[in-house]
Amino acid sequence: MNETYHSRHGAIQESEYVFIEKGLKFFLRDKKEFVSVLEIGFGTGLNALLTANLSQTDGINIVYTALETHPIPEEIWRTLNYSTEKLLFEKLHATAWNEWVTITPQFNLFKREESLQAANLGVQQFDLIYFDAFAPNKQPEMWEHTMLQKISLAMKSGAVFVTYCAKGQLKRDLKSLGLVVESLSGPPGKREMVRAIKI
Repeated sequence: MNETYHSRHGAIQESEYVFIEKGLKFFLRDKKEFVSVLEIGFGTGLNALLTANLSQTDGINIVYTALETHPIPEEIWRTLNYSTEKLLFEKLHATAWNEWVTITPQFNLFKREESLQAANLGVQQFDLIYFDAFAPNKQPEMWEHTMLQKISLAMKSGAVFVTYCAKGQLKRDLKSLGLVVESLSGPPGKREMVRAIKI
């Protein structure tokens, strides 16, 4: 697709800001002790790593489901140097696909090698959505109204949706699905990002 996995302004910086600060920590503002996360696009595993780290430091129980159709090969993920938590990062990648795995006592992971189009996400299953698909101009099928509707149906009341994307069509589609949409200041290199809440 001729697309980078992360911002050239810094992968960790962008993921921390968009998914952890504006997503996970925002959801946890009411002192919750359990979070069910759905990530669209497991990719390099960075969002899962940052989320697992927070679950340990803050004592939050997290159930984490990630969809990915093209898992990156071991010879690539072993070269990534995101953090000193090398053993945890390797465990996230090395564990089996398509089954639940306990990564730490606070973090359970289900990596689904399945497309969003094919996935049955159920109804009212998730508290937090990390929408980290490739950009709409690279992967337009991921951003279609029907895909966003599937995700909306899978969100619990009060669930939070976050993405680095701030396209006008995305915001209109989310609003049409009954979500309350916020345009937030983006991470370095991006003017805006989007957060949406299911009422």
